[in-house]
Formats: sequence, C-alpha cells, structure tokens
Amino acid sequence: MGVVTTADRTPNDRAPKQDRSRATRQRLLEAAVSCLAEHGWAGSTVTAVAERAGVSRGAAQHHFPTREDLFTAAVEYVAEERSTALRALFPEGPAERRAVVAALVDLYTGPLFRAALHLWVAASDEEQLRPRVTELEARVGRETHRIAVELLAADESEPGVRETVQGLLDMARGLGLANLLTDDAVRRERVVAQWAGLLDESLG
Repeated sequence: MGVVTTADRTPNDRAPKQDRSRATRQRLLEAAVSCLAEHGWAGSTVTAVAERAGVSRGAAQHHFPTREDLFTAAVEYVAEERSTALRALFPEGPAERRAVVAALVDLYTGPLFRAALHLWVAASDEEQLRPRVTELEARVGRETHRIAVELLAADESEPGVRETVQGLLDMARGLGLANLLTDDAVRRERVVAQWAGLLDESLG
C-alpha cells in the first residue's frame, strides 16, 4: 500500500483536522476568558489556560504565539459571541425599549466584562498590551453602539440622540462595575426601568 501524500488527500480527509483545530482554538479562548475573569492578568498564563483547556502548551502557542495574542483574542471572541447573542434576542430588529436596555446592561454584568476589566488594568501597565487593547475596545464599543442604535430605533441625525445612546452604554458599564463587588440586581432593575422611560421620552 502506497504512502498517502498531502497532494493525494481529499478535502474530506483534511476537514476533520481543520474541525479539530477550530475546536482547540475555541477551547483555548473560552479557557482564557474564564481564567482572566477568575484570576486576573497576573494569575493568567498560557500554561494555566492550556491546562484548563485540556491541550498542551505547544498546541496553545501554535494558535496564539504570545500571551497578549491569546488574551486579546479571547476577549474579542466572547465580545463577538455576546453581540451575536444580543441580536438573537431581537431577531426582528427594534424592540420594546426596556427589554433592549436590560439586554444591553446584561452585556456588562457577565464574565466577559470581568475579563475585559482585568485586561484594561493590565494594559494600563503593560506597554506591549496597551495599543492592542485600546484598538480592541474601540472596535467593540463601535459595534455595541451600532447595535444599540438599531435596536432602540434611534435616529442619530437628531441632535443629542447619539449622546443619549452613548450615555446609556456608559451607564450600563457603570452598573457592571458596581456588580463586580456585590449583587446589584435589585438596584439595576430600577435603573433599567428609569432609563427605558427616559429613552421613550427623548427618542420618541
């Protein structure tokens, strides 16, 4: 029986390997976010993430050559997943404003925000990390703002509307910070209701 060369392999032969590679990459990203959220930047290493994901350090470095590559990719990955989940909640587009405000606030009260916060703190001290995190956060912020405008049916050509939507996102981020130390769910519900009413008045 002859040796099968790379050229002899069919796309079906290569597909399982590609699927395994994608699955490994996803496990690493999810493990990195969990590790960063639980242990912060100082306690999050490539080795720790690889162990958590059940892969070798070499496999981790094959996908992400540096620690910075791994953690910025991890936060970006989950941010994209959250944006997808947010859209999935409102598949038909603009919705009742209280529900949209609550969903936006939820973006800032889960492990993604906790992980992102650790990354921000690390970036303030790590010169190599700072420009990557700054660029990532700007991109995530633009996408979140765009989704918010769409779901709230906000007309940004009207004076003050853009600032109103950005104020909502800034408020949601503040609620996320408050939630880091204590369960702030009761107060958060009252604030969400108040903001929804304000948006109905200001956006029409």
